[in-house]
Amino acid sequence: MSSIQNNIAGKKAVAKKGLKIGIVRSEYNSEVGLPMYDACFKTLVESGVTEIDIKTLVVPGAFELPLACQQMAVKNQFHAIITLGVIIRGDTPHFDYIASACAQGIMDASLKTNVPIVFGVLTTENMAQAKARIDKGIEVAIAAIEMTNLNV
Repeated sequence: MSSIQNNIAGKKAVAKKGLKIGIVRSEYNSEVGLPMYDACFKTLVESGVTEIDIKTLVVPGAFELPLACQQMAVKNQFHAIITLGVIIRGDTPHFDYIASACAQGIMDASLKTNVPIVFGVLTTENMAQAKARIDKGIEVAIAAIEMTNLNV
């Protein structure tokens, strides 16, 4: 079951006027990554973010997401950045190294730049689990908007 059913089903976000969102998407496992991206993009637009205020970068894999996010964040052109990727466990420990490095790198980039970077990287055991979580694209779009609406 998709996590959206348990977490934010039916939740709507309203973007502030002029909100600029960056998306960094991994090309790897695009069979799931592209529908996730489409759901994310659609949710942002439906929430009030104009298409011209959404910039997308495509990187080869999840390992490359943190650096691209950090480079995007230091330009101070985006209110939030969304990461999208899919890491599926294989027969070697490669999954563990990539998933760990990706998550830590994204968190480090967010803390270093003080720009909210939303973690939209699926880490699943198989393709069926990944396909069941395509709605993660909706979740991260809403989370990014909510992070920009914080009054801290």
